[in-house]
Amino acid sequence: MAIFDIKLPKTIARVLNIPISNPRSQQLKVLRKLLRKARFTEFGQKFRYDDILLSKHLGKKFQQIVPTYNYDKIYTDWWYKTLEGKPDVCWPGVIKFFALSSGTSEAASKYIPITKELIKSNTITSLRQLVSLTKYDNVPKSAIGKGWLMLGGSTQLQKGPTYFAGDLSGIQQKNLPFWFQGLGLYKPGKKIAREKDWSKKIDEIVENAPNWDIGFIIGVPAWLQLCIEKIIERYQLKNIHELWPNLAFYVHGGVAMEPYKKGFERLMGKPLTYIETYLASEGFLAYQSRQDAKGMSLSINNNIFFEFVPFDDNNFDSEGNMIENPQAYMIHEIEEHKEYALLISTNAGAWRYAIGDTVKLVDKERTEIIITGRTKHFLSLVGEHLSVDNMNKAIDLVSNELNISIPEFTVTGVPDGNFFGHKWYVACNEKIDKEVLASLLDEKLKTLNDDYEVERKHALKSISVEVLTENVFMAFMKSKGKIGGQHKFPRVLKGKSLADWLAFLSQLSN
Repeated sequence: MAIFDIKLPKTIARVLNIPISNPRSQQLKVLRKLLRKARFTEFGQKFRYDDILLSKHLGKKFQQIVPTYNYDKIYTDWWYKTLEGKPDVCWPGVIKFFALSSGTSEAASKYIPITKELIKSNTITSLRQLVSLTKYDNVPKSAIGKGWLMLGGSTQLQKGPTYFAGDLSGIQQKNLPFWFQGLGLYKPGKKIAREKDWSKKIDEIVENAPNWDIGFIIGVPAWLQLCIEKIIERYQLKNIHELWPNLAFYVHGGVAMEPYKKGFERLMGKPLTYIETYLASEGFLAYQSRQDAKGMSLSINNNIFFEFVPFDDNNFDSEGNMIENPQAYMIHEIEEHKEYALLISTNAGAWRYAIGDTVKLVDKERTEIIITGRTKHFLSLVGEHLSVDNMNKAIDLVSNELNISIPEFTVTGVPDGNFFGHKWYVACNEKIDKEVLASLLDEKLKTLNDDYEVERKHALKSISVEVLTENVFMAFMKSKGKIGGQHKFPRVLKGKSLADWLAFLSQLSN
């Protein structure tokens, strides 16, 4: 098959097909490896990693001794020392790279440690995903071995006293395997990838697009769609396949693809194969390993130890904050189709770290999960428990029914007399009756969520929609300094983020 035209080095090829024993054994093996590596760090000494390693019940002992952390807590207690250049804090050695991450709504940047071991693990998971394409039916042979357009952050990193900081995509691209770069697969290439100004980067990609033969596109949907639209407009194309006839795969992650598919299909001359990934700043957590799979396979045998906290009122408050000592389960203990918040421990010094995402196990045998949302991005004003997954699916169903594209949306809770309502802000460049849209969204959500259906008969009194152009959403992101790369529009607005959004809309109307 054409995939072997890439000619992976034998030493790399050998690590790509590690047989997976049962998930529990595999995860305990990963945990033991992480604990051994970090046993002499400050963190490992404080939390008695030697004692944990001697325990017959490794996982349970680890959970009993080591506390859970969110970003603020682990940074305040531990990670700040690594920014000062102190070695052996949570992971051996000095941390030389930090991924700057602000999620979807927070203003201040987070500094996430990135180690050479984590970069290597991310690369191995990427290669495993690539190899998995050999199992796909009707894989376009012409696409394998063609160019990979990676639309990520700048590889031009900020220099600190003892470290470099920037987007994870930029750090990862800066550390691409030599053989991958040598084959000329990587686009837009080093020079354009270094560009910090997002508009200039897009312009340079558009300028160089006719010189490339692209088989894969990789990036956040909203920004990749914008880039392709500009290429089509510049060269007066009917669709992008007139320029890139071998384009066959879209590797996406960060946000659900459903709201964007309609828009993407209109830019294509033939169907794409969509491949979902779960690459966070903290690590490459999961990827779609089978064609048409409902979920992504967790990377359970590559230096990430997973724990799962039931996303319910026993473990989280009304704002989505996790309690101090939540009930946490290992991979073999969780149930299918139940919502959990993720905790991860990694080879970059994250320990029992709440990544902020919620997931569901959809295939226990294959350890496949779907991302359902964020712990703080949900609506439950009166017990409706509306998840981002519910919202994405409703938008997808409505878009298909009305044959429209809704590339962006966000939802907020509003008072309605003595009760409450939901207000949706929807991006749509086509003519649509907002009352019809509100009614259809309400109808779909009732079928997707039993709690929502019940509360619509009681305290959740109204559903309203405001239709805006996609440019309004993009302009708001630009006003917040969150243009391009990894930045996504928050699906739920609360607190300061909501206040900023309303103030922005007020300015537009004046």
